[in-house]
Amino acid sequence: MWRAGRVLTARLGGRGAARLCSGTLPKPPSSTSSPPLSSRLQAQKQRRRREREAAILSGQHSPAEDGVLGWSEKQRIQYTAHTAPGTKKDTSLPLPPSYSPEYVESSWYQWWEKEGFFSPEQHERLPHAVDQTFSLCIPPPNVTGSLHLGHALTVAVEDALVRWRRMQGHRVLWVPGCDHAGIATQTVVERRLLSEGGRRRQDFTRQEFLREVWKWKNERGEEIYQQLRSLGASLDWSRACFTMDPAFSRAVSEAFVRLADSGRIYRSEALVNWSCALESAISDIEVDSKDLRGPTLLSVPGYDNKVEFGTMLTFAYAIEGHDGEVAVSTTRPETMLGDVAVAVHPEDPRYQASASLMEVLIRLRIE
Repeated sequence: MWRAGRVLTARLGGRGAARLCSGTLPKPPSSTSSPPLSSRLQAQKQRRRREREAAILSGQHSPAEDGVLGWSEKQRIQYTAHTAPGTKKDTSLPLPPSYSPEYVESSWYQWWEKEGFFSPEQHERLPHAVDQTFSLCIPPPNVTGSLHLGHALTVAVEDALVRWRRMQGHRVLWVPGCDHAGIATQTVVERRLLSEGGRRRQDFTRQEFLREVWKWKNERGEEIYQQLRSLGASLDWSRACFTMDPAFSRAVSEAFVRLADSGRIYRSEALVNWSCALESAISDIEVDSKDLRGPTLLSVPGYDNKVEFGTMLTFAYAIEGHDGEVAVSTTRPETMLGDVAVAVHPEDPRYQASASLMEVLIRLRIE
């Protein structure tokens, strides 16, 4: 039922205004009344802060007094149900109150491997199989160390692609493996031998040192494979390979011979990076370049004291068939051993006697 009522309106005009209710207007707060709530809270906060500062200075302060809970080690929940290796995990058990990766991931990978889910031979068992093939090799990690976050990112992306293709019914092959890394592995093995037994590579025969390298490869390679399994990578482990396996070494030799027979690989002379410490030529990618602004002392393997680099050295070459010499300045004096000629500017007044020659033959005097 609607109840009748009146609506009072007021019209302002002139100097006055109509009042809608009777009574007196509220008085403004006096200076003697209590302060607003926000001011009281602010004052209490400042008082507590001063008390904490005083307690800290006196050495009697405890974090628990502020209501701050101390850090505690996170509880690690294990999967305690008995699951035989290679059998399917029982998923009927209750989940832990908080997420535990170890609890969720346990037992699954062993069952996947035993059932052969990652093998392309299982393609015919797929109810949605199609006549399409998708294959790739994992970028082989170097056996110089363990996997890092970059490897995990690459494996996660590739694994997503591989599983997606399997869901589409493709015949999928993802080949695992690792790489020998060449001189990089030799270096880490030498470093370990020196730190553990104080022995250098020169203290071993060739075969003894190779056994140490293979021992390192077996240790690191197995560790890398276990890391890939812990990432859940759906790799076909029956086809795992190492870049120096006998079959692959023969394949590399065969490819090299074929390229040489076809003329695509040929013998020539060129500058190479020679390491006096390794007693071997090394590739450009294994050389660290460093810009020097002036004379700088650097450590060199095999030398007890630092060697000065970045110094401009000047030496003179005698001119063949002429009385005089050519001064050459360089920061790389070791290249002098391979010099056979010096090119000079034909308009340089210092060499007008031989200005007709673009290349001035020099006579090396090596004692």
